[in-house]
Amino acid sequence: MTIANTSSRASPPNAPPDLLADRAYQALVAQLRDGRLASGNFLSIPMLVDQLEMPTAAVRDAVKRAEASGLFIVIPKRGVMVMDAGAQTTRECLDLRSMFDCEGARRLIQLGDDIPLAALRDAHERLRDDATDTSMPGLSVRAIETDLSLHDALSVGIGSTLAARLYAENRDRIAVIQNTRPFLPDRIVSAMTEHLAIIAALEARDVEATLRAIRDHLDNTLRWWGVSA
Repeated sequence: MTIANTSSRASPPNAPPDLLADRAYQALVAQLRDGRLASGNFLSIPMLVDQLEMPTAAVRDAVKRAEASGLFIVIPKRGVMVMDAGAQTTRECLDLRSMFDCEGARRLIQLGDDIPLAALRDAHERLRDDATDTSMPGLSVRAIETDLSLHDALSVGIGSTLAARLYAENRDRIAVIQNTRPFLPDRIVSAMTEHLAIIAALEARDVEATLRAIRDHLDNTLRWWGVSA
C-alpha cells in the first residue's frame, strides 16, 4: 500500500484540508477507543498513515490535535506515542470526570431537567445480572458502553460548549485507560451497583446523596485499578 493510494481511497482528492484533517482525527480517536492504538504504542507518521488510511498532511494535523488533547506524545523526528495510562494519568483523568459528574448532576437536579433514568437503570440492572454469568460473551464491551451512558448523561447538565469539549477529550483519554484494564466480571457487578446508587439518588433529586455516590464510585474505581486516591 502506498501513501498516494491510501489518500485517494480514503477521501475524494478535492476534499477540503480541514475536512480531511477532521476525518483523520475521528479515525484516530476511533482506534484509540477500540484499542487498536493502545497506551504506549509507538508509531512513525508513515505507519500511522497506513493504519488510518488517510493522507499524510491530514494525519499530521490530526496528531497535533491529539497531542493538544493529551492523547499522544509527539517525539520530534521519530514519531508519536499513545498516551501513558499509568497511575498518575489515571488518577487525574478519573478525578476530572468525577468533577464533571458532580457538577452536571447538581445542575440537572437543581434545574429540574429530565434525565433518562428509567432506561439507564434498566440497562445497568441487566448488565449487573448478566455479569454473574462469567461465560456470557461481550461483557467487557457492554460494561464500557453502559458505564459511559451514565457519565455522558451527567455531563449534559454542565450546559457549556467549552465544558462539553473538555469532557469529550477526557472521555477519550479514559477510553485508552480502560483498554489497558479490561472489566472483570466481579468489577462489572460492583461498578453497576455503584452506578445504580447514583441513579437512585438522582431519582430522589437528592444532591448530597448523588455527590456522595459519585465520589464513592471514583474511590472504588481507583482502588480496583490499583491506584491510590
